[in-house]
Amino acid sequence: MKASIFLTTLVAVLLGGFAGACGGLPLEPTGPPEEAEDWRLVTVARGIRHPWGLAWLPDGNALVTARDDAMVVLFDGEEFTEVPTDGMPEVFTGGQGGLLDIALHPEDTEGEMRVYMTLSTGDRHANRTVLVRGVYDGERIEDIEELFRVVPDKPDGQHFGSRLLWLPDGTLLMPVGDGGNPPLQIDGIPARDHGQKLQSHLGSIVRLTEDGEPAPDNPFIDNDDALPEIWTYGHRNNQGLALDPRSGRIWANEHGPRGGDELNLLKPGRNYGWPLQTLGRDYRTGMPIGSDDVESMENPKVVWTPAHAPSGLEFYTAEYFPDWRGSLLSGGLRAQDVRRIELDEDGNVTGQERLTIGSRVREVSQGPDGHIYILTDEEDGGLFRIEPE
Repeated sequence: MKASIFLTTLVAVLLGGFAGACGGLPLEPTGPPEEAEDWRLVTVARGIRHPWGLAWLPDGNALVTARDDAMVVLFDGEEFTEVPTDGMPEVFTGGQGGLLDIALHPEDTEGEMRVYMTLSTGDRHANRTVLVRGVYDGERIEDIEELFRVVPDKPDGQHFGSRLLWLPDGTLLMPVGDGGNPPLQIDGIPARDHGQKLQSHLGSIVRLTEDGEPAPDNPFIDNDDALPEIWTYGHRNNQGLALDPRSGRIWANEHGPRGGDELNLLKPGRNYGWPLQTLGRDYRTGMPIGSDDVESMENPKVVWTPAHAPSGLEFYTAEYFPDWRGSLLSGGLRAQDVRRIELDEDGNVTGQERLTIGSRVREVSQGPDGHIYILTDEEDGGLFRIEPE
């Protein structure tokens, strides 16, 4: 373990920065960690406006979504080219809404491929996150159909969640944001309170079949007082999901308000606390929102303050950075960095270090070539590669 990681770990343990190290919610959140060494950032391609999601194709090219332009582009190894789409619903692009994540069906490795996308539909007064599926034939995406629609509708343009993750059993995880910040209300209660309502998808992570139906063994499937798609709840706004292929552990990062960003280890049926348990503070008043520790609610593994504003999340398994294998890589919007989170064999966080990018990092992905790629959330956004120096 490098000296910088050791020092970061030691400080975190002394301050209570890692829940795994202290057993319980951290007494103090972690600030920005030490800088990582021996890496460089290489520009691969630029020229896409506010990219959001990325899906690698079997030939090494990639499909990328452009949030505000509500279009899919093909990266062919050199440049971005718009992909025509047939049947795409009208996309609501207000605020944080737009065309969001994209994922290929894991069974489709040649020929026509099923493409899954999340997007927001509706208008400023009533909108929601939806999941759609189309077929990519190498030139265009056709036969797009809606598979799943979040309920209830919400106003404004905040907190859509939306990162997609296929699980080994063929089911699909999809986070849903809580709807927005105060004073926003949905169905007569503050939007953030929906995180504790099992009759609302808002503030949850749903688990679906390939056709958008509730997974048959979901934890609340037989609960008449809960929506059957819900897999975990008590979330604010997850925009990163990652699977550890060795252990099967599923990780999620989550935006908190005014700090209190979290890294969570997901377990089906568990309550992750929002807004009753959080180290975040109210944007308007600066006052604490919930308690530090609430019985029966899951504690985060890391809490970041000041805000990291986490987005894409990846579990690194390749050979280019041998010391990084088995680490999580969390992209940061506000922090404009990538956080490398070191884990032990039991899934405890043992250290962190920071790769300062200097632009808002929207997505982090390990490519088929084993390199780490990031998308930057800018007017002239692009695809970049992280390589050994």
